[in-house]
Amino acid sequence: MNKFYVLIFLFFNIHYLSFGQDDTLKLNNGDVIVGDLKSMEKGVLIIEPTYSDADFKIKWNDIVEVIALKRYLITLSDGQRINGTFRSEGKGKILIDNEDGEDLTVNQSDVVNIKSVDSGFLSRLYANIDFGFSLTKANNQRQLNSNLRMGYVADRWSTEVYYNSLLTTQDNVTDIQRNDAGLGFIYFLPRDWNLGANLIFLSNTEQSLELRTTGKVGVGNYVIRTNSSYWNISAGVAFNKETFSSVFNPDDGTTTQAPGRNSMEAFIGTELNLYDIGDLNLLTNVIVYPTIVSASNVKSGRVRTDFRFDAVYDDIFIEDFYIRAGFTLNYDNRPVEAGKEVDYIFTTGFGWKW
Repeated sequence: MNKFYVLIFLFFNIHYLSFGQDDTLKLNNGDVIVGDLKSMEKGVLIIEPTYSDADFKIKWNDIVEVIALKRYLITLSDGQRINGTFRSEGKGKILIDNEDGEDLTVNQSDVVNIKSVDSGFLSRLYANIDFGFSLTKANNQRQLNSNLRMGYVADRWSTEVYYNSLLTTQDNVTDIQRNDAGLGFIYFLPRDWNLGANLIFLSNTEQSLELRTTGKVGVGNYVIRTNSSYWNISAGVAFNKETFSSVFNPDDGTTTQAPGRNSMEAFIGTELNLYDIGDLNLLTNVIVYPTIVSASNVKSGRVRTDFRFDAVYDDIFIEDFYIRAGFTLNYDNRPVEAGKEVDYIFTTGFGWKW
């Protein structure tokens, strides 16, 4: 009989402890939500309540009290990345139980990213994919574009791969194809500094570019990083290898192909992301590449510029689905084919993110 009572006691204590692992939120309207806190990014916290399989999205500044009992990777606005649990400690304050050092109390507004690290490999992955298509009847112009991006975030580093494609066809005109892909790696340093390495590929028929392969290494810093925006600057060196497609000369009916070009470039770039504007997310990025050393067939004074602007409207119609409009511009003051200094594209798409 004593063993029976012991088993009953253990059952209720284990049951109580399992429920005790649920996270708790109190909102500024008085509502209390108990469940599994998954993440907080760009000022929006995601929690799965105990009474629902659907995730709730709540603005971080709408939360007046939080208790998170599982292990999280917490990023602060000054670049600190801390592993541990956290809970509210007075009005507008968060106490972080740092498993790697001393506990610390910070302003709630200084917490800019929270990622669960108890949920395994998949919880650290992110991805998005979208497609777009347009048709113009007058000249039977058709344009198909697709974009894919996925990455993984660890405690001290992150990596990302992406692929973008554009195909435009039109009656009595040569097809236009543009494909770019890349692989990136970032190692996080204190005080919001980071080291980065990238491998980038670009093919563009509009600039007679069969393939440009660029390897980059550099250092970056988040000048601003809050729950409404971030601004990042970076600089470093790039190694560039280019091959070119054949060019048809309609004047004499001949076809020529420019020799490949190799060069070493410096680069300086900046990226601004605004996301505290409802469901709208605005991102702009510009990188300038002045040539330092080049092969003899590259004219001196070469400068390249890549510009990108994306506007994304999240949770359109269905949660985690979005619509996107993007503009990309490539400039080269020493193109292989005269008159092709500038190439730009405008795309729209409907997509899903995870």
